[in-house]
Order: sequence, then structure tokens, then C-alpha cells
Amino acid sequence: MTDRVTPLRLAASGMRAQSERLRHSAENIANTDTPGYRRKLVTFEEAVRFGRPSGEVQASRTRLDQRELPRIHDPSHPMADQDGYYLGSNVDLVVEIADSREASRSYEANLRMFEQTRQMGSALMDLLRR
Repeated sequence: MTDRVTPLRLAASGMRAQSERLRHSAENIANTDTPGYRRKLVTFEEAVRFGRPSGEVQASRTRLDQRELPRIHDPSHPMADQDGYYLGSNVDLVVEIADSREASRSYEANLRMFEQTRQMGSALMDLLRR
């Protein structure tokens, strides 16, 4: 019975991790024009249960992109310094859109794996009942 549960757990962990990645990407896209905003990054690592690797994936702690923030010249901006510059956001919209598309497709792949595993288990139970 645990062999059937393992693929479901693996797929569910992948969906959780990709949804976290998609959430951060959406936050980054929403804050593209926010002055001083640093891009949020998430990486994945293998989950550990009872001191042993489980094969599942989990999102690591959120990190901030340490690339330099661009200096934008706009003397009329309320956050501009005496020289007329303020710090912009280091979010690249093209990169974020590509990341969100990749996360979405990975989520869908995990969802298909979850659904197929569930259907195979259900078909097996039907065969055993006969």
C-alpha cells in the first residue's frame, strides 16, 4: 500500500514546490515597477523525513536577488535623491514570464502524474474486487 502512496506524495510535493515558485514569480511581476524592490528567488531541495531523504521536493527558504538595483533618473520622483536618481527594481519581466510559464508547465506535469497514479490505483482496486 505504501508503494501506491509514494508516487502520489512525490507528485504532490512537486505541485507544492511549483506553486510556491509561481507565487514568487507573480509577486515579482506585480512589483516590477516598485522602487527598491528586490526579486524573490526560490530553489528546490530534497525533503528529509526522519533523517533520511524521502525523494520528495520542497521549496527552500526565499532569497532576495542580490544584483544591483538600477539607478533611474527622474528628478520629479518623490524618492529621488539630490541628484535626481532613485533605485528601481531588479526584476526582469521577460525572465519572470519565462519562469512562471516553466513553473506552470511543471505543475501541470506533476498534476498529470498524480491523476494517472490515482487512476491506476483505482483500476487495480477494480480488478481485485472481481
